[in-house]
Amino acid sequence: MATATFRIWRGERGGGGFQDYKTEVTEGMVVLDAVHQIQAADANDLSVRWNCKAGKCGSCSAEINGHPKLMCMTRLNTLDLSEPVTVEPMKTFPHVRDLVTDVSWNYKVKENIRKFKSDPKRAWNAQQADVDRPQEFRKCIECYLCQDVCHVLREHGLHDEFIGPRFFVYTAQLEMNPFDADDRLGDLKDKHGIGYCNITKCCTAVCPEEIKITDNAIIPLKERVVDEFYDPLSRLFKIFR
Repeated sequence: MATATFRIWRGERGGGGFQDYKTEVTEGMVVLDAVHQIQAADANDLSVRWNCKAGKCGSCSAEINGHPKLMCMTRLNTLDLSEPVTVEPMKTFPHVRDLVTDVSWNYKVKENIRKFKSDPKRAWNAQQADVDRPQEFRKCIECYLCQDVCHVLREHGLHDEFIGPRFFVYTAQLEMNPFDADDRLGDLKDKHGIGYCNITKCCTAVCPEEIKITDNAIIPLKERVVDEFYDPLSRLFKIFR
């Protein structure tokens, strides 16, 4: 058994600062375990959001040593415990208290994305490959770590013009569904700001479900938008058609 120092952000509505806590750590512990120990022993009023403690609900997102991670999936043996472990809230969303942020903006974004639309004239049959392709996107647990790390939201604050990588994944899931009959390409171009993404792959790097967000969702959507609105041969074909 050893003792480690955790430097946790304390405060409300963007104010506050780091406070150091020492706690005993044992083999197999994750950051959330340590935060709970500190909450029980030294900081009963520490606010932290969590639920499943199994990496499937996305509730305990935070920034650990400056990196967006799930607290319940970050094992202490992967960190340098000779130095204080910093734990702070996600920076892209409004701060509420301590480690809790207000992520409600994401739910408002989702409401404005065209939902699944079936074609009553279309037969419900498809190739297995067409069914498998969007299946990857269903693994998303909506932890919003990809939203947190995206520079368009984090550094430039374009929340009114850009829906972020999580919702490009959601849109790709619909657009690549072989039974969906709606067209979201115009919205991606004019309302959802897909052109702002410069495919740095930072969102892919932090995804706990290892979804290939950039390669399998964002780039294919960008290609579809380009084919629809910017490719001269496609535009010429549409004129003659």
